[in-house]
Amino acid sequence: MDVQSLINVDVDQFYGIEIEEFPAQIAQVALWLTDHQMNMRVSEEFGAYFARIPLKATPHIICANALQVEWSGELPIFDYIFGNPPFLGKSNQSAEQKIDLQAVCSEIKNAGLLDFVAAWYVKSVRYIRGDYIRGNLIIPTPEEQSKMRGIATDDTYNKLYDSWVNSKPNPKTKCAFVSTNSITQGEQVGALWAWMLAQGIKIHFAHRTFSWSNEVRGKAAVHCVIIGFGLQDVADKTIYEYVDIKGEPHAVKAGNINPCLVDAPDLIIEKSRRPICAVPKMTYGSKPADGGNLILTEVERATLLASEPSAEHYVRPYIGSEELINGNGRYCLWLKDASPQLLRKMPLVLARVEAVRQMRLASTDQNTRNWAEKPSEFQTDRQPESDYLALPEVSSELRKYIPIAYLPVNVIASNLLYTIEGAGLYDFGFLCSSMHMAWLRTICGRLKSDYRYSASLVYNNFPWPVLQANIHAPLEACSQAVLDARAAHINASLADLYDPLTMPTNLLKAHQALDKAVDAAYGYKGANTDAARVAFLFERYQQLTSLLPPEKSKKPLKRANNTCPASQYQCGL
Repeated sequence: MDVQSLINVDVDQFYGIEIEEFPAQIAQVALWLTDHQMNMRVSEEFGAYFARIPLKATPHIICANALQVEWSGELPIFDYIFGNPPFLGKSNQSAEQKIDLQAVCSEIKNAGLLDFVAAWYVKSVRYIRGDYIRGNLIIPTPEEQSKMRGIATDDTYNKLYDSWVNSKPNPKTKCAFVSTNSITQGEQVGALWAWMLAQGIKIHFAHRTFSWSNEVRGKAAVHCVIIGFGLQDVADKTIYEYVDIKGEPHAVKAGNINPCLVDAPDLIIEKSRRPICAVPKMTYGSKPADGGNLILTEVERATLLASEPSAEHYVRPYIGSEELINGNGRYCLWLKDASPQLLRKMPLVLARVEAVRQMRLASTDQNTRNWAEKPSEFQTDRQPESDYLALPEVSSELRKYIPIAYLPVNVIASNLLYTIEGAGLYDFGFLCSSMHMAWLRTICGRLKSDYRYSASLVYNNFPWPVLQANIHAPLEACSQAVLDARAAHINASLADLYDPLTMPTNLLKAHQALDKAVDAAYGYKGANTDAARVAFLFERYQQLTSLLPPEKSKKPLKRANNTCPASQYQCGL
C-alpha cells in the first residue's frame, strides 16, 4: 500500500504572516515538527514506518505586517484563516498601529474604539467576500467601478484594479481568532459587530471568556475569547462555557451565537440616552475639574477646620467608587451657597479657590477656562437634591454582586459614581440581583478586567419585567433584608461584605432570596447561569425595543422628575 497517496496534508499548504523575523522562522520549524508527529501517527495506524525525508515541501511563512500585505492576488483560496493577533486596546496602540487599524476599518463607524485584534476580523471578512485591499487603498463600490475603467493613468493603480477584478469571493472559507474579550463587550460590540453582521457573517463557535497566561515572568494573564465565523451559516453551533475561567470548558449546543457570545438573537446593544423602561434616571456624579484643590483628605480636613471652624458647614463627605466600596474617607469644599463675605473671612479656603482659578485658566480646554469665572464651584454639578442610590463606576470582577448603597443628600457623589435619585427598594433589588449582574457582565466594558458600569449602555438598556401587583411587596421585603443583613456588620466596608472569601452567611442568604424573588418577577425558570439569564434577557430586550420609537436627534434634555412612585413603573410603551 502506498501510504503517501492517502495523505492529503503537507506543510506547503500552510501560509502565514508574522511581523517579526525570529517568530516567523519558529513557525516554519513548528510546522515541520507537527508534520513529523503526524507521520508517527500514520506509521502507527498503518503498521509501516512513514517519514518525508528528505524534506521537499516548505511552509509559506513570510515576515511582514499582516495588515499591510495582500491576502489574495496570486495566493490560493484558503479553507481556513486563523491566528492569534496582537491584543492592544486603543490606548496601547502605537501611532503606526492606529494607522494600520484605520486603513483596514475606515468604513466602520467609531473604529477608533476597537482593539487592534479587530482589524484581523475585518480583513478576514473582506477576504472571504472577495474585496481587495492593498495598503491604505480600498477598491470603490460597484457603482464607482464604471468610472474607473480605462480612466486611471497610474499603472500601479490599474494593476491593483485588475487584480481586484480577477479576485473571487471565498464564501466557504472559515475563520477563527484568539482575541481579547473586549471585542464582545461594551461599545466595541456596536462598533465591530454591527459591521460584521451587515456583511452576512455568522458565528459558528465561540469560547467564552477564559484566562490565558504564559510562562514569561511578570506577564499578566489576559482574558480571552475564541470566535469562529464565516459567511455561511452552520446548523451545529457550539458555545464553550467556563465555570472557572482558569479551568477547562464544557461544550453547549446553541441555536444562534450573537456578538456577546450567548445563545440569543443577533442584537447589537448600543448606547441609549434614556432607559427603555420607565425607571428613574441614572446620571454621573459631579466633576470638580479643580486640580485637587477642592478635595480634602481626612488630615487636610482636620487641619483646615482647626484654623477656620466656620468652614465646617461647607466641608462635605466626597464619595467615588473607591470610597463607596472601601470606606476610605475623603471630603470636598462644597461652596455653591457660600456668600462672598464669608469666603473672604476664610483665607485658607480662599487660597484653595484661587488655586482652582489658576488651574482652570491654564487648561487647554475652553470650557474649563470658562469656569475659571466660578472657581468656588464644581465644573459639573449633578448632585441629587434628595437621598439617592449610588453605584460605583468600576468594581472588581471577583465579586458576585456589585456593591451599591443609599447615600444621604449631603454626601457629594464624584464623577466616579452613578446616582439614581428617587430610587426605591424595588430598584435596589433589581440592581443587586444576579439577573442584573449577568446583564452587566455581558454588556459592560472593562477597565483591565474589572467591571466598568455605564448608564447609557448597561442601565438604560436593561430590560425590566412587566410590573405585576403581586411582585412588588416580596421584592421590597427581600431588598430590605439585604440592607438589614449589611447593617448587622456595622464596622464592615462593602469591600468586606462582598469579598467572595469573607461575605457573611446572612448576607449571602439574603441575596439568594432576593434572586429568587427577581426571577419570579420575570417568570424566569431557566438555569442559574449567566449565559441562560442573558439569553432570556435578550429576548425580553427584543420585545421591548420593538415597541420603542427611534431616538430623535440629540437635544438638551430637561431635568427629569425622579420622584416616581413604584406603582407608576411600566416597561414598554
